[in-house]
Amino acid sequence: MKLKCLLIICLIACSIGLEAQNGYKNPVIPGFNPDPSICRVGDDYYLVTSSFEYFPGLPIYHSKDLVNWRQIGHCLTRDSQLPLQDVPSSGGLFAPSLRYHDGLFYVICTNVSAGGNFYCTATDPAGPWSEPVWVDIDSIDPDIFWDEDGKTYFVTQGNEGIRVTEIDIETGKVIGVERLVWGGIGGRFPEAPHIYKKDGYYYLLLGEGGTEYAHSATIGRSKHIYGPYESCPLNPILTHCNRAGQSNQIQGVGHADFVQAADGSWWAVFLGFRVTHQWSYYHVLGRETFLAPVDWPAGGWPQVNGNGTVSLEMNVPTLPLHPFEKEPVRTEFDTEKLGLEWQYLRNPARDNYSLTERKGSLRMQASPYTLDETKPVSFVGRRQTQHDFRAETQLAFESSKEHEEAGMTLIQSNTHHYDLLTKKINGKSVVQLRVRIGSISYIVAEKTVDGKALKLKIEGTPMQYKFYVADSPNGKYTVLGEMDTRYLSTEVAGGFTGVMIGLYASSNGKPSKAKAYYDWFDYETKE
Repeated sequence: MKLKCLLIICLIACSIGLEAQNGYKNPVIPGFNPDPSICRVGDDYYLVTSSFEYFPGLPIYHSKDLVNWRQIGHCLTRDSQLPLQDVPSSGGLFAPSLRYHDGLFYVICTNVSAGGNFYCTATDPAGPWSEPVWVDIDSIDPDIFWDEDGKTYFVTQGNEGIRVTEIDIETGKVIGVERLVWGGIGGRFPEAPHIYKKDGYYYLLLGEGGTEYAHSATIGRSKHIYGPYESCPLNPILTHCNRAGQSNQIQGVGHADFVQAADGSWWAVFLGFRVTHQWSYYHVLGRETFLAPVDWPAGGWPQVNGNGTVSLEMNVPTLPLHPFEKEPVRTEFDTEKLGLEWQYLRNPARDNYSLTERKGSLRMQASPYTLDETKPVSFVGRRQTQHDFRAETQLAFESSKEHEEAGMTLIQSNTHHYDLLTKKINGKSVVQLRVRIGSISYIVAEKTVDGKALKLKIEGTPMQYKFYVADSPNGKYTVLGEMDTRYLSTEVAGGFTGVMIGLYASSNGKPSKAKAYYDWFDYETKE
């Protein structure tokens, strides 16, 4: 009897294991995580994405199976590494690459607003990372390729196509002639280049069509690093800008990077975005990180997921899965530092924040700057990662002047945000829902509250945000207003980022001693 039970348990365990290795959900890193680049070291996978005007810069993720990812750090955590003063929305850091060579990790990137191309190194991808080594090449989307002869090449995007230049990896100094090697298949903005050496060929992968609905990934190959490059007959090897992908909720796929898994299989990570409805082409979450298998036979061309399209539900074999523990819904603000999910807008004025002044609360000093400016407003935010979510906080705002405010915001850029805020009007405390859409700014709704600790809540669906207020910690919520999600979409707001859910405090251009105390913050999604 015991043997029979043991056999049954083993069969159940085996079936669970087999099921766990077949299929996964896209995107694998949801929310504003564009331009993914990946490398493998042993059985570990590491990935970096773009961060633009947010600080710290360039989040680093880790996985054991390519499907489950957890953030382990940022590449750029010091002001000396990442100057973002007065950087406009969607300025700052573009299109990083992540590579490993001779015991060192390299992140290669462009600060389009200050300094240009650079790379940083680390022995541990969680950090700390070195100060930037600057490379004097006027282009963007850089990568580094080490050839078998010991030479090191900088691979970048130029207006006409992809350029390859030999550099000194110790100093970043250019030591070779910059050469245009391939312009792709004719799509606009050939970008995001990566070179791989396989079966005697140099394969050059790039994005084309612009990082919008016509985006794609294309590939060419050559026997020589400087070309000429032959175009793959399957090009584009990844796109939804065709009949096969036109009705897919995932759009704008491209900007890919390849990695070979420990078992020899090949995979692609790439960006894409989820539209809010099949025939409603708006996206608010930003460009996200997706995953697809790649068939790459010896001496042949890579083929992404059979026909170059992907889906939200990927019914394909995976590596043995190693999921991480689910992140808690509530942030208690009872740690020495904010979690890695939190970011500032540009370089923060650090004295404006404290996690120790009032134990168990995030204290935020009101800044004279506002969310409408490209300045270091007092703000911390985290990505909206799913269309269906709940964000909630408890706030006590110590303020006496009518120009002082604090609260929650859904921000796409400094010209497109929805603010749920508390302030004083005629000596009374009120909560307002304020909208900023380009040159239009107005108050949607207003409610008088008792002025003590209150709760604010935002609920999201694909088509709508709903805003709530409760005027005491134990009070019931009332709906203050509703807004369409589309006005915070990239199609309306422009730019390259996605919606961030933030906490902020501002004195609207005047000196202030006002302080906001955030007792906790909840973020819960329906996946």
